[in-house]
Amino acid sequence: MNANFPTLIWLALVALTLTTYAIGASDMTGSGAMLTVLFIALVKGQMVANYFMGLRHVAPGWRLLILGWFLIVGGLIALAYKLT
Repeated sequence: MNANFPTLIWLALVALTLTTYAIGASDMTGSGAMLTVLFIALVKGQMVANYFMGLRHVAPGWRLLILGWFLIVGGLIALAYKLT
């Protein structure tokens, strides 16, 4: 792995964070904004799990477990949003 790779991942995480901040700061509302922010959170969670928690090279079952957790939590958040 390239020595600069963790820095690139970190910069991508910062860019995604700034994107979600921009969505919130622009007062965007509705399902589209909510789903965009949830999708970005899912991507960021997967990036942290894969590259900073070291799950990139483990058995696929463990990675699917983490992905499933993100999908369940994100789905429950989306459901709570839709019910309000």
